[in-house]
Amino acid sequence: MTFNDLQVGQKASVQKTFTAADVTAFAGLSLDVNPLHVSDAYAKNSIFGKRVVHGILTSGLISAVLANKLPGPGTIYLGQELKFVAPVFLGDDITAEVEIAELRADKKIVKLNTTCYNQDGKPVITGMATVKFNG
Repeated sequence: MTFNDLQVGQKASVQKTFTAADVTAFAGLSLDVNPLHVSDAYAKNSIFGKRVVHGILTSGLISAVLANKLPGPGTIYLGQELKFVAPVFLGDDITAEVEIAELRADKKIVKLNTTCYNQDGKPVITGMATVKFNG
């Protein structure tokens, strides 16, 4: 794919179901061991009533779409705005979708609306990514 193949409105997505093993692995890698993520007993008494998947782990699906699908291999992440609008729980099936919002041909910069949805179609993360197309 070349920069000229990209069009405003073009979309791509990936989907993943988050497990306790995913959260445990991410907690170990990131050092974010907030009990809201890793302790059933603690999370039971939280405002959510159960364990919550790390927001940054969930947002990693956006990176997967950008790197692998749109714009694709070689993409360089320049920035990302994120709003965490609803919790993600263990067992939730999350779809990350990106949509090209703006193209800047002179520098091969692409701005994309980024949204993660749960299995009910409810947005859990919204935002905007800025990337450099390297293809």
